[in-house]
Amino acid sequence: MQTEIGLERETRTGIWALVGTAVAVALIHLLTNGRYGFHRDEFQFLSDAKHLDWGFVAYPPFTPFVERVSLQMFGVSLVGLRLFSVIAQAAAIVVTGLMARELGGGRLAQVTAALVVATSGLPVFEGTEFQYSSFDYLWWVAIAYCVIRLLKTENPRWWLGIGVFVGLGLMTKYTILFFIAGILAGLVLSPARRYFASGWFWGGVAVALILFAPNFVWQVRHGFISVHFLQHIHVRDVRQGRANGFLWDQFKICVNMAAAPLWIAGLICFLRDRRYRMLGWMYLVPFALFFFGKGRGYYLAAAYPMLVAMGAVAGEQWLAKLGMVWRRVVLGVFFTAAAAYGIFVYAIIVPLASDGPLKRFALKNNGDLREELGWNEMVGMVAGIRDSLPPEQRAGVGVFAANYGEQGAVEILGPAYGLPMPISRTNSAWLRGYPAVPPTTLIVLGLSRATAERMFTGCRLVGRVDNPEGVDNEEQGGSVWVCGSPRLPWPEFWKEFQGYG
Repeated sequence: MQTEIGLERETRTGIWALVGTAVAVALIHLLTNGRYGFHRDEFQFLSDAKHLDWGFVAYPPFTPFVERVSLQMFGVSLVGLRLFSVIAQAAAIVVTGLMARELGGGRLAQVTAALVVATSGLPVFEGTEFQYSSFDYLWWVAIAYCVIRLLKTENPRWWLGIGVFVGLGLMTKYTILFFIAGILAGLVLSPARRYFASGWFWGGVAVALILFAPNFVWQVRHGFISVHFLQHIHVRDVRQGRANGFLWDQFKICVNMAAAPLWIAGLICFLRDRRYRMLGWMYLVPFALFFFGKGRGYYLAAAYPMLVAMGAVAGEQWLAKLGMVWRRVVLGVFFTAAAAYGIFVYAIIVPLASDGPLKRFALKNNGDLREELGWNEMVGMVAGIRDSLPPEQRAGVGVFAANYGEQGAVEILGPAYGLPMPISRTNSAWLRGYPAVPPTTLIVLGLSRATAERMFTGCRLVGRVDNPEGVDNEEQGGSVWVCGSPRLPWPEFWKEFQGYG
């Protein structure tokens, strides 16, 4: 009886520790997420959120839909619009700890697994911005939890839960297809292959396909435009070296570096365990596909929580065999190293300071933070250029944006200045087209002189973008032009200059 009470108390305190860790991380994000500005990627999500559809060129519809809900609730608020990303990261922390519990771990294993995720580069980043990868990360972790429950309980009904999260994943980010490949390979290469004969497995498949069906129909109607986009982006990433350092990124970005022994041990334990071997293949197959296909390093980050959970359980069991002194030494060294790396990660990724050396350190080392600066000033400059035009030009003026950051910034921030809806050739903005009555004068953002003069008539340089911090980002120093109409008729111009970015 006493043992049962003790186990119940440990379970209860373990869950509260997980929730406490998640809440602490969420509070850090909520207190700091309003320090800079929107990221260029967030402007694209915000723009698409105002034009809801069952699909978008760059991604499925889930993330813009959530952003539309945020807009309705909070308006254009940095902290409010990033709230659901913070919730997703907090949930991933809790679920990781629960995975350790399901795998037989006690309070130490559960808290260790949760803390590793809470101090790892990619999941920390996911709480600082509104990105589709924030939700993609959670779906991978939720799928892994359902698989663990499936294999532990041998209750095939868990396939329905797997199907729900796979379906949500397909509606969030297409890279989940690589995790699906890992799930299927894990079934084939482990005793779990028996589930192929289960109606619950096929029920889970049906659930996933039903959830994904609206986006699939949208892709069919639009000639699978997202496939062309992804091919273009992949070629660009490889050309620019963004896929370099994949192996190093697994240690540096995807998981707390001090936890490398844990996730490596977790992978080995999964592969050696007949019951849970499927999860080992759920990591190895996506790893191989991303590595040989030259994927970016962070694409695999969401596969690590399940490895960390198993590694934390194995570590807890190993520690139990050590003497008290050595146990304290090992725990002291591990948590000191993990905390030190976590502090380093937070100092780089999270906008902890609004000024001073810590801010300068973050801006120097974090390109994503630099991309959050200067948007208000850029939109204000466009408005000033518009106001400086002669009355006959102001009457027919439009704004042409070369990339989705500029386009989204003008669309979201421009109404405060009375700016018109921007025109852009990039991603889903291209699908939405140009105005029924095209402008005769264009304020053109983000094009070189050669490109501006090739596309438009009568271009003259009127300014350059400059952010208040003077930091180097993609917009800094960019040319702003005032041009006449396109050199081609608008319908031909639109077909000729479609862009992906």
